[in-house]
Amino acid sequence: MKRFFYIIFLPLLLGLTACDNSSSSSGTTKSSVAQLSAFAFAKNDSMPGLAKAVFVVEERIDTGLVWNPDSILYGTRLDSVVPRFTFAATPGSAYLRTPDTVCVLTGYDTLNFTKQPIYLTIRSADGSKTKTYQIAASVHQVDPDLYSWEQIADSIYPLDDSEQRVVLLHDRFVMIKSNGFALRAYQSDEGENWSSLGEPAGLPDGTRVRQIISDGDSLFYGQGDSIYSSADAIQWTAHGANYPVATMVMYWNGEVWALVDNSGQQLAIWEGDSLRLTNLKATDADFPISDFATVCFTSTSERERAMVIGGFAENGRALNTRWNIEYSRHIPDGGYRMEEFSIDRPQFTGITGASVIWYNNQLLMFGGVDKNMSYYGREILISTDEGLNWTAADSTKNRLPEVYQARQKQNTIVRDDNIYLFGGQDASHTYSDVYRGRLNSIGW
Repeated sequence: MKRFFYIIFLPLLLGLTACDNSSSSSGTTKSSVAQLSAFAFAKNDSMPGLAKAVFVVEERIDTGLVWNPDSILYGTRLDSVVPRFTFAATPGSAYLRTPDTVCVLTGYDTLNFTKQPIYLTIRSADGSKTKTYQIAASVHQVDPDLYSWEQIADSIYPLDDSEQRVVLLHDRFVMIKSNGFALRAYQSDEGENWSSLGEPAGLPDGTRVRQIISDGDSLFYGQGDSIYSSADAIQWTAHGANYPVATMVMYWNGEVWALVDNSGQQLAIWEGDSLRLTNLKATDADFPISDFATVCFTSTSERERAMVIGGFAENGRALNTRWNIEYSRHIPDGGYRMEEFSIDRPQFTGITGASVIWYNNQLLMFGGVDKNMSYYGREILISTDEGLNWTAADSTKNRLPEVYQARQKQNTIVRDDNIYLFGGQDASHTYSDVYRGRLNSIGW
């Protein structure tokens, strides 16, 4: 049953404030102003998002509009709130009208703002003017901490037993695959629809495509005494290298990095015509040459950092290493230093074929196998302290689609705040599917 309240034109009780009161204490002059200056919700400890909501009062010729540009926190209830009104002048009356109620405002009202539309009507103290405002309070309808995942392509190419590498080249996704005999490249603008680029030419026999890296404009691959480069993924040019190349490592800090043999393993930077050695050395048994994960990011201390995680050492041992490389102009001897996190925190057994990204100010790890070739499962691992410690993500908030199968050697790329997962393999299948995920609150 609808309930109606008779509206009595008396001064409103404490809680409805006015910026200007034209009525004198003797009552000789009453204001003719009927206008709302501000609106807010009173603080409620059980609903912390309420008092933080900022509302705009928009004056219009007919019905004014009150609305919040930024939605209130997800899950905030509006069924029992205390509104606060600020008027340009003390009104003679003010009342709220919802689809099933008309309520005279007293300043202590607890109201249900889920029933839309809601209208506030103000009558001036002298009764000469009336103004109506529509009040619209919006609440986020999706959980900000939830990751939304979807499969956007089930197969880039027909099933075969291929090794794959996906990179960003000229802001397009490029996949290069090798079945051990022939190479083929594919491209896509958005990750859903793919076209063949053809067969890459100029790369050496035995190319390990998973070691191809991109600086965004060119691709690089190293093997033996040569570094190979390409601007289109198809035509490759060989450049003589002044040190034997064990593997390409990453593009980081504006430079192309490789691991070379210089009386032991040493990181070097490709400068277009030669390799420049850095001061970063590692023992051959503890630094990977294949199936490792790399991730590059800016730390909370505003330093450029990179991590090289797991993989196989030159002697074939599956590593649990997490090499942290850091750059600062204050670091002596070249600005770089490197340390091995797993010495103090050996949380993993050997892990190979994983992929790691920096997203939402934390590290996310996907896939991989342990030293016994057992798959780590569908769970996503996270590190909130920049690689020191790792835990499983909350599966109620961040869970891959059911169609996704546990795997290793997938490729992971972040573009435009979206996470893309490409391909990979398990014990019996090589996948060429694509998944896209996004944290709901990114961009809010």
